Amino acid sequence: MRELRYSVASSLDGFIAGPNGEYDWIVMDPDIDFAGMMARFDTFLIGRKTFDAMRRMGNAAPPTPGIRSIVCSRTLRPEDCPGATLCDDAERVVADLRRQPGKDIALFGGGELFRSLLAAGLVDEVSVSLVPVLLGGGIPLLPPPAARTKLKLRTHRLYEKTGTVGLEYDIVPR
Repeated sequence: MRELRYSVASSLDGFIAGPNGEYDWIVMDPDIDFAGMMARFDTFLIGRKTFDAMRRMGNAAPPTPGIRSIVCSRTLRPEDCPGATLCDDAERVVADLRRQPGKDIALFGGGELFRSLLAAGLVDEVSVSLVPVLLGGGIPLLPPPAARTKLKLRTHRLYEKTGTVGLEYDIVPR
């Protein structure tokens, strides 16, 4: 069965973006193997707010060979998401995708989509790149309200050039 994996950069104080959605604090460590990380996925699930930020940068759901992009939104229209599939029921779509053959699914979107899929028991792994910065406020990794969820450490790695710590956790089923 395919798994849903949430990968995110977080500040030490638990924010995935600054108070105005800024992400300029996220450092790209040259030792992180992004190609290797992405090779395990054939589907990106993108939250609407993340998609909006990508559109502002001019690269909303860029076509990637072998990768299907699905934008989760109840307000966007299909013509707003060229090159991507639009869905208005993320839980149903993820449940369907998990039963189909293929690679794992990357949750590439903000905390609200993560919170809803976590509450539905559909997230299998959380991978956090802990960036050595304190933002003092912003968009939390897991916005409240959210139930307590136990995690089991799968692996960790220190990226010495930037001080980023990569942490991978499995979700412990309830």
